[in-house]
Amino acid sequence: MGAGRELGGYLSLMEIFGISMMKIMIFLHGTAIMHRNGLNRTREERVKQVLDGEESLYDFAAYIPVGNVVRKLQAWKQQGAEIVYLSSHKKDEDVEKDKVVLRNYGFPDGRVFFRHGGERYNETAERVLPDILIEDDCESIGGEKDMTYPHIKPELKVRIKSIVVKEFGGIDHLPDDISALRRC
Repeated sequence: MGAGRELGGYLSLMEIFGISMMKIMIFLHGTAIMHRNGLNRTREERVKQVLDGEESLYDFAAYIPVGNVVRKLQAWKQQGAEIVYLSSHKKDEDVEKDKVVLRNYGFPDGRVFFRHGGERYNETAERVLPDILIEDDCESIGGEKDMTYPHIKPELKVRIKSIVVKEFGGIDHLPDDISALRRC
């Protein structure tokens, strides 16, 4: 029996077809996209806006990319990576707003995953089983307790590379080369 079956029935492309494509999951809110009034603000000012309940936080259809995230994700996709997204939303209609934002700003095509029912972020990531999970440190909402990777099952953590960035700090500093990204 393959490793995928031992880990709850999940089979990778590698196990099924012998294909080795890196799957990169990036958290959307605070990592890849942000509220529109965060534009031209420092990272620290953006965090304060969240803490203060700034009005544009709730206008999800008007969210914008953080830094040069689109260029970075396109570079990884051109090297063969599969890009998937993790939304903070739980409702289909809110996830649809995320998809519109991604399309409007030219993000690479990729599935947008979200929590169903009482599912937690770690359970969604465990279901998808990315090779790399990029998320922010959740500074404005409680830190590690609200993050994804720290709560992933230990037996699955060994299969997922975690990259944590500062909330609203973007991913511009990460390597363009996906093989170097795996070593971050």
